[in-house]
Amino acid sequence: MKRLLYILIFLLVGFSSVAQRLLLKNLTTFDDKRVHFGFSLGINTVDFNFDHFSVIGNNPKFDPVNFENVGGNIIDSSRVIRADISRLVPGFTVGIVTNLRLSESFDLRFLPGMSFAERRIVYNIPIVDVNSTGENKFFSIKSTFLDFPLLVKYKSRKMNNQRPYIISGVAYRIDISKTGQEDLVRLKPFSASAEVGVGWDTYLQFFRLSTELKFSFGMDNILDNGPKSTQPQVYTNAFSRLSSNMFVLSFHFE
Repeated sequence: MKRLLYILIFLLVGFSSVAQRLLLKNLTTFDDKRVHFGFSLGINTVDFNFDHFSVIGNNPKFDPVNFENVGGNIIDSSRVIRADISRLVPGFTVGIVTNLRLSESFDLRFLPGMSFAERRIVYNIPIVDVNSTGENKFFSIKSTFLDFPLLVKYKSRKMNNQRPYIISGVAYRIDISKTGQEDLVRLKPFSASAEVGVGWDTYLQFFRLSTELKFSFGMDNILDNGPKSTQPQVYTNAFSRLSSNMFVLSFHFE
């Protein structure tokens, strides 16, 4: 019985010491800094918002005389063309964190970086590209973005070494990948987005780790002029507007 009592006392003392260790607050003056820096790593997925013409003949660019033959399909003015993203393809994001403290609860954050992304478009008609042989299951658009997000961060009260937050703001992106005139769908290089997200700050012994989920909603039309006449025009003419969205899971080290 005494041996059991000693074991219980030992366990209680051990649990007490562990609990005290867990309650030790790290980086107690970190949030008092006016400006601090860090870096960010993340995983992204990108897709499109498609605005289609009800029928392709409603597009002023559609040629009502010379109908296109796409994979044995004659595209006349009454044809309904629809596109979608076949599946989301993971990409990679890397950036630099610049944080300006505005108040106890608000920060202004600038996170310039670079994102590598891919979108795969499928159509309800065969995809025929003069740059490849036969029909393709999808048309791939690969992009390399220079990201310039400016965000406001609202932080809750710190709970031991944890602090949840929300963010919102805008981002300006430049696609520096080469989009040739032979591509079936060509995109404008510049775009603006509205961004919103949630995150969780964890204060470790030597740095702060932030896990963040962020949604970026494209605000402008990024559809460029169609390809050269050697390519089918129907894949671009099906759209009245095209905007890009991005979802990013980021890990900030500050």
